[in-house]
Amino acid sequence: MFPRSAGLLLHVTSLPGGRLGPAAYRFVDFLAAAGQRWWQLLPLGPPGAGGSPYAALSAFAGDERLVGREGPSLDAPWVEEYAAFRALHDLFRKPWPSWPRRASAPRADVERYARLQGGFDEEWRALKRYANERGIGLIGDLPIFVAHDSADVWAHREIFKLDRRGQPRVVTGVPPDYFSKDGQRWGNPHYRWDRPRVFDWWIARLRRAVELFDAVRLDHFLGFLRAWEIPSKERTGRRGRWAGGPGAELFEEVRKSLGRLPLIAEDLGLLTPEAAALRDRLGLPGMRVLQFSFGANAEDRPHYFPRNSVVYTGTHDNDTSRGWLRAGGHDPERARRYAGCRRSDFHWGMIRVAHLAPSDLAIVPVQDLLGLGSDARMNRPGTVRRNWTFSLKGRELTPRLARRLGEITEASGR
Repeated sequence: MFPRSAGLLLHVTSLPGGRLGPAAYRFVDFLAAAGQRWWQLLPLGPPGAGGSPYAALSAFAGDERLVGREGPSLDAPWVEEYAAFRALHDLFRKPWPSWPRRASAPRADVERYARLQGGFDEEWRALKRYANERGIGLIGDLPIFVAHDSADVWAHREIFKLDRRGQPRVVTGVPPDYFSKDGQRWGNPHYRWDRPRVFDWWIARLRRAVELFDAVRLDHFLGFLRAWEIPSKERTGRRGRWAGGPGAELFEEVRKSLGRLPLIAEDLGLLTPEAAALRDRLGLPGMRVLQFSFGANAEDRPHYFPRNSVVYTGTHDNDTSRGWLRAGGHDPERARRYAGCRRSDFHWGMIRVAHLAPSDLAIVPVQDLLGLGSDARMNRPGTVRRNWTFSLKGRELTPRLARRLGEITEASGR
C-alpha cells in the first residue's frame, strides 16, 4: 500500500500553541526538509471528559478549538446531529441520558456549531492541500469505538447496546495485558452488529475519514472480529467475555460503497489467527513497534518484519524511547546492543533501526526525534491524569535536526 517511506507522529494539540495555523504549516515544511513523506496524527474529534482524543464528542466532527473561526455550514447529515448535540450539551452540562426527553436546543447555538465545523473543514482542507503539494500525506487515526456521551450514540441509539435509560449494558476494554495487570476498562458502548443501519453508519464514518486524510489507522483492528465486553458495573477490565464482530462482511460492504481504502490495521496485543487472516485478506499493513520487538523471542526482531507493515519506535501509548531505556530491563538493553549505539544516543539508534527495517513505512514520534524522557509521554494507558498534554515550545525542530533525520531517511532508501 505504501512506497518505502518515512514520517513523524505528532498530534495537532502538540504543536506550539496547540492548534492549526502557522505552526502546522511550519511542521509540514520541517517534514519536507527532513525527507519525510507522512504526518501521522491522533483522532481530530472534539475530546470529551478527560481530554482523550479517543473519547471524542463526535466520530465525524473536528475539534473547533483547533481553529476557532466560523465558516459556511457543511451540507451533511452528521453536521446537524452534532451541532444539536453540542448545543444541548452546553445547555444541560451533563451526559445526554440525563437530559429531558423532549429537549430542544436554541437554534442560534445549533447554527453556530454548524458554522464552526465549516471553519474547521476549510482550515483543514487548506492544510491538507499545502501538505500534499509538498509530497506529504496525512495519516489519521480512527478509533473503533465511540464515546457514550457523544453525538453518535445520542443520535443512533439503536445501533448500540444500551438499556432503556440509554446507559450501556456492556462496555469496551481489554483483558489484562502488557499495559495493565487489571486490563483496561475503556467504557465505550458496544455496537449492535446485528442491526442493518450500523453498516451504513460505518460507511459514512469511513467516507468522512478518507475526505480528511490520505491514509487512516484503524485502531484496535481485533475488535472487528471479537471485542472484550465488560459488564457496565465492573470497574476494571478483568471480568468480561469475548463477543463477535462483523468480520469481513463489514469491509466487503465498505468496498462496495467506497472502493479499496488506504487503511492501516492496528494489530498489536492479543492478535488472533483469524484477525491476522482478515488483515492479510484485505491487504492491510499491520503495525510493528520496536519496544515490543526485543523480548525473548528472537523472531520478533526488526529484520524479520514483513514489508507490508508500518514500523514505529513507539506509539502514543508507549513511553518514549529514552524513557523506556532509563526504566531499565533486558528489552531496552537488547535494543541498544542491536542498534549498536551508546545510551546517550539511544533515540537515534532506535530511529535508525526503524528506518532500516524491511517495513514499507517507518513512523517516529516527535518525542523520540527530540530524545525526550518519560515526562514527554503522550498517554499512560489505564490512567486519566497527566495525559494528552505534551506540547512543543516552538524552536525544537531545527534545520540541523531536519538534516540529520533526512540523512538517515535517504540512506535507508525511504
